[in-house]
Amino acid sequence: MDRTDKHRKKQKTSFLSRVNWKWVGTITALSFLISISMSYLSNEALASVNNLVAFLLLLFFVLIGIVFDIIGVAATSTTEKELHSMAAKKVKGAKQAVWLSRNAEKVASICNDVVGDISGIISGATSAVIIANVTEGLSPLPTLVISLTVTGCVAAATIGGKATGKAFGISNSVAIIHMAGRILAFLHLPLEKKR
Repeated sequence: MDRTDKHRKKQKTSFLSRVNWKWVGTITALSFLISISMSYLSNEALASVNNLVAFLLLLFFVLIGIVFDIIGVAATSTTEKELHSMAAKKVKGAKQAVWLSRNAEKVASICNDVVGDISGIISGATSAVIIANVTEGLSPLPTLVISLTVTGCVAAATIGGKATGKAFGISNSVAIIHMAGRILAFLHLPLEKKR
């Protein structure tokens, strides 16, 4: 085995040893359970609503995905150092903001992956319900056009919103994480205790 192969093997081993497998397993199981629950609840709720309410729900889920994506990006963009002065001055939510920054990897996983992906799944299900309701009784060609238009608009709104949100999240990371910290403080959510 030459020096290059040894170096590659060492890099691979060090990467695998840095992965928090317990967190990966927890977040995977949690995503599975939340996704199933939310999909079931949204399908049940959408079965008894009109098109306007379904459209508002669709807009809500797209916005939720964008907002949480912004928080996830902001968490990875800010540093603890930027928040310590606020925490030292006992500013409300600063302690929680420091925790969010310190746990940026987990925060990003939850916001970008769990909430973002589940919002995408529910947006897709909601779009399908709207398309089915609008195209009921129509011939195949208008149905196809409406289906493609709705799907394209939802995808464009989600991707465009997240692209804009990423720039906003990076440039305003401290303010966003502090706001998220204030919300956590208001909700009195328990944070991970120091060991």
